[in-house]
Amino acid sequence: MDQSQINGIVWKACDSLRGKVDPSQYKDYVLTLLFVKYLSDVWKDKRAFYAEKYNNDATRVERALRNERFQVPESCTFEYVYANRNESNLGEIIDIALTGLEDANRTKLANVFRNISFNSEAIFGQTKERNTLLKNLLADFSQLDLQPSHLEGNDIIGDAYEYLISRFAGDAGKKAGEFYTPAEVSTLLAKLVDPQAGNRICDPACGSGSLLIKVAKEVGSNNFSLYGQENNGSTWALCRMNMFLHELDQANIEWGDTLNNPKLLEGDHLMKFHIVVANPPFSLDKWGAENASIDQFGRFHRGVPPKSKGDYAFISHMVETAYEDIGKVGVIVP
Repeated sequence: MDQSQINGIVWKACDSLRGKVDPSQYKDYVLTLLFVKYLSDVWKDKRAFYAEKYNNDATRVERALRNERFQVPESCTFEYVYANRNESNLGEIIDIALTGLEDANRTKLANVFRNISFNSEAIFGQTKERNTLLKNLLADFSQLDLQPSHLEGNDIIGDAYEYLISRFAGDAGKKAGEFYTPAEVSTLLAKLVDPQAGNRICDPACGSGSLLIKVAKEVGSNNFSLYGQENNGSTWALCRMNMFLHELDQANIEWGDTLNNPKLLEGDHLMKFHIVVANPPFSLDKWGAENASIDQFGRFHRGVPPKSKGDYAFISHMVETAYEDIGKVGVIVP
């Protein structure tokens, strides 16, 4: 499968939700199912590879699979969920599979699905209606084949994820900046800050992670470390999945309010970085000005920004978290 085929099938899945689910919630559910399908297909690919390598010796195959970068229990695969698509508790079956995936990959996927429930009556309607909707959604995704050996290129799944996030951003209009930075802007900023091998790179308002990924790609090797913080719980989850799909699952992405509760710390000090980039929420109201003058990290010693516009608060935070003399800050503000 190529990029356009994958994008087309996944966008068709969004059509299954139109008129039934609030458009602002499409991304959370469609992208989660894309993630599960990807993990399942890669796992299937790995199992086939080891079965051939070890002449179908089940013990050796299982031993080899245990050393992979993630684990997919049988009851958590897309195939298992799809096989049970006619069950009356389909939403619950999907939710249990998501919990199982988290439990099997605690260090990399802990809490990633905590804001997602396919069994939600408020989102998907009453049982009969919900089951029909979920069954259609699963049928759309069943057309995807995301096994690495069947794809044209390694970046396809990560790019499909980015494509979808950008499409959702387009639909969300003005509020899209909360979770996505346009690709052209991300690329320009990444080139301007010119990250180098060995750099610590941070985005304190990282959204779905698109800007962090662009900066990481500019390094030209895997010799860097990535850090981020995001205040919105469902967007934080998307970022974690996005990092994982781009094989950046060692990235440290924290959930919380950067201005009032920065989580990227070393001891009782703010962690320092070579590169700090962000597209923070424009002119954020009620950002925490009332506590800024007594900020325990002294981030606002140059002055406290107006309480109705948090732009300079983010800039102040970013400057304070960059290494003195060698640190670079790249920020998009109005």
